[in-house]
Amino acid sequence: MPLPPLKRVLLKLSGEVLMGDQQFGIDPGFVAALAAEVKAAKDTGLEICLVIGGGNIFRGMAGAAKGMDRAQADYMGMLATVMNALAMQNALEQLGVQTRVQSAIEMDKVCEPVIRRRAERHLEKGRVVIFAAGVGAPYFTTDSGAALRAAEMKCDALLKGTSVDGVYDSDPKQNPEAKRFDRVSYDRVLADNLKVMDASAVALCRDNKIPIVVFSIREKGNLARVLAGEGVQTIVQDS
Repeated sequence: MPLPPLKRVLLKLSGEVLMGDQQFGIDPGFVAALAAEVKAAKDTGLEICLVIGGGNIFRGMAGAAKGMDRAQADYMGMLATVMNALAMQNALEQLGVQTRVQSAIEMDKVCEPVIRRRAERHLEKGRVVIFAAGVGAPYFTTDSGAALRAAEMKCDALLKGTSVDGVYDSDPKQNPEAKRFDRVSYDRVLADNLKVMDASAVALCRDNKIPIVVFSIREKGNLARVLAGEGVQTIVQDS
C-alpha cells in the first residue's frame, strides 16, 4: 500500500543526530545541515511539524537507571528537548524559514505553550512548528510525544529520522545478517517488539492510521528522497 499524498507531516529526529560526530551536545554545523534539509522539504509545499529528542544532552531513562527518581529524570530530559528545539529554530530562521517552538512545559520567555489551534494557524501561514518537552509528563518518550502531535495535527505521515536506515528484524549493529523490511505492519512491530518506536507510540499511530516512515537522516539529501518515495526506508502501516 503506497503512502497517501503528503500535505502535512511530522518529522521526528532523535537527539543523537544533533551531535554530529561529537560525543555529546549540539554540533551547530550538523544542525545547520539538518535545517537545510527541512527547508528543502518545506519548499516543496509541505507543512512540517518537528519533534526532536533530547538524548544528546540528557536521557531520562538513563538517569533513572543510575538511581535518579524516574519522574525527575524525565523532566530533565524534557528540558533537553527544549534546548534542541531552540537550536533547530535558530538554524531554520538563519535560512529564512519562519519557525515557532511550542513546549508542553510552559516557559513563556523562550517559546509558546502547546496550543493546537495556534499551531494549525502557524502551519497554514507557512511556518515550521517545533513541538518540545514531549507530552509534558514523565514516563512518556519523545516518540510518544511525536505520535500524539502527529495525531493532534492530523499529519499524513510520521517520518522518523534516525541513525539507522529502516526497521530490521534484529539489531543490525549486533547482527550483520539482520534483514531490513521495506514495509511492515504495526501489529508485526508490536508483536515482535521491533525497535521502531515505543509501543504506545506505534499503537497511537495505528489507531489513527498514521504511517510511520523510518529512514537515516544522517545521509545527506535523504529526507527529500524519502518524501519523493525513493531512497532507503521502511514504511510501517496496515498490511
